[in-house]
Amino acid sequence: MFQLGKTIVSEELIEEDFVCNLSACKGACCVEGEAGAPLSENELEILDRIYPKVKPFLRKEGVKAIEEQGVYIKGLDGEWETPLVNGSECAYVTFDKKGTALCGIEEAYNSGEIDWKKPVSCHLYPVRVKDYNEFSAVNYHKWYICDDACTLGRELKVPVYKFVKDALIRKFGKEWYEELEKVADEHRP
Repeated sequence: MFQLGKTIVSEELIEEDFVCNLSACKGACCVEGEAGAPLSENELEILDRIYPKVKPFLRKEGVKAIEEQGVYIKGLDGEWETPLVNGSECAYVTFDKKGTALCGIEEAYNSGEIDWKKPVSCHLYPVRVKDYNEFSAVNYHKWYICDDACTLGRELKVPVYKFVKDALIRKFGKEWYEELEKVADEHRP
């Protein structure tokens, strides 16, 4: 672990390789698991505001789950998250013709309907950020469903922090990311 400003960063972001391989996993991270995508307090108002424009991009099952549960919910851990369809996939997930999970929010963004890409936790994945009073912990989340992404990352020689560059800049800023790159250059041959 090392410190950058008010963050404590796992060295795994530098040491491990990762590139999403949607053709292999089919977007399983949006479908598997026991909870929705983590949401920050400031994202709640955004979801309230954009939902009417996102709704046409969603599946009927997702719309039903959102209208029954809300555009966001409090999870069992007391944190905000996206609602789920049948306790499984994210209510905002859609599927392409090949059965690959896609984000309905991101589809609305890509179509120019909204100006917000998706929850930052989704954009950052496989990086997870846990905010504490004095600092934020920035960790690499290992999950067996991403084994193919790790293999592809090793083949392409792309460390986790480079794969999620845009998301890290979105979360922490360009200067923070430039400091991370300096640490990585010293750490990784």
